[in-house]
Amino acid sequence: MKQILLITDGCSNVGASPVLAAAEAREEGITVNVVGVIDYGTIGELGSREIEDIAKAGGGISQIVGTRQLAHTMQMMTRKTVVQTIQQAVNRELTQILGEHEPKTVTDLELAKRAQVVEVMEDLAETTPLQVVLLIDVSASMKPKLSAVEEGIRDLMLSLQARMGQSHLSVFHFPGRHSGEETVMDIDWTADLSRVRSLFGRMQMKGATPTGPAIQRVIDFYRYGTLEGQQEIEGNYRIEREGMLGDNVV
Repeated sequence: MKQILLITDGCSNVGASPVLAAAEAREEGITVNVVGVIDYGTIGELGSREIEDIAKAGGGISQIVGTRQLAHTMQMMTRKTVVQTIQQAVNRELTQILGEHEPKTVTDLELAKRAQVVEVMEDLAETTPLQVVLLIDVSASMKPKLSAVEEGIRDLMLSLQARMGQSHLSVFHFPGRHSGEETVMDIDWTADLSRVRSLFGRMQMKGATPTGPAIQRVIDFYRYGTLEGQQEIEGNYRIEREGMLGDNVV
């Protein structure tokens, strides 16, 4: 099961539409969730609408939060999306097995059967292999919020490690340090909490917000295992395609 968890505090202003990029991710079987992070006030009507539209196009959920609620929200959204994806798959199977004139969703089932199906779904949510790419906006306005983002990542990794199924996390930020560098990988697939420490110390805050191109680059990473559109056997972007990194996608 594949997810992108986008963390941002404002409107994209460079490159392709992030809404179209999120729709492309959904077509690839990647769910896009979006957290809008604020300290005070609002991020504005335009930014709020964009956050909601990105998540909707990406088949995920969105939420506007303050920094204090960030860690809990990241965990909640990740788990909720897993459960939601499994339920959608179960509903499709019910329609196919039972036919057009029978119950088509879990909630349509009689109570005893519903309880059995829900029990199986809960087990799948806990055991299904999971990949989550955190895509973090480090434009200038995000600078005072990054410590909360880093803490949120640590808590999310602890939550993932507590699952019975294999869970791996990868971290990207945008924009990069150099001109034209829209997205940077900070951490390749890992279940190692220690790799998150001092994650943001080397990041340089910049004003532009190329959200759409960043999502597209992460899609390429999911497709090919690198940001360059091809699989590298050795180097920083190597993915070992076994277990959860194989073809087991709900």
